[in-house]
Amino acid sequence: MIVKTKKFALDKKEYVSISFKRHLKSGWKWLLIPAGVFLLGLVLHFTGSYKNWWIPVVSVIGAGLYLLFWYAQFYAASQMEQNKQMFDKFMYEIDSSRILVKINQKEGGVMKWDSIQSAEKVADSFLLIIGKGQFLRFPFNVFNSEHDLKLFESILKRKELL
Repeated sequence: MIVKTKKFALDKKEYVSISFKRHLKSGWKWLLIPAGVFLLGLVLHFTGSYKNWWIPVVSVIGAGLYLLFWYAQFYAASQMEQNKQMFDKFMYEIDSSRILVKINQKEGGVMKWDSIQSAEKVADSFLLIIGKGQFLRFPFNVFNSEHDLKLFESILKRKELL
């Protein structure tokens, strides 16, 4: 059985938002460093050991720069010419052996299931994770029927991705 989708594209704003949130989920531990430095600065200041505000201020600025750096990375990736293809409209034909990505009825490419690391079912879509900042997003409304949606979900479960 083949699941066919309507032709759709990933929005650049959605890409930046999803990528940034996924990165924060996986890398939130790095924000513990500026939090620890912040607390250390406060303790040093209020105990009188080192009365200065620059340590907590620099830790907050460092955390902000870390977040800004990663947001800028994903935003820049969405603007690059070589990544333009990620935001083109495609149709997909999905079965248990492959994912066929179609530009039109005659042109397209094949993606093997081996390249998919994991899958997630979020509020309004499925995310197939390929790598850091690389994913396929299938909103529920791109499937032609409720049956196709359920079939797609069962394929993901059989592949042990969900």
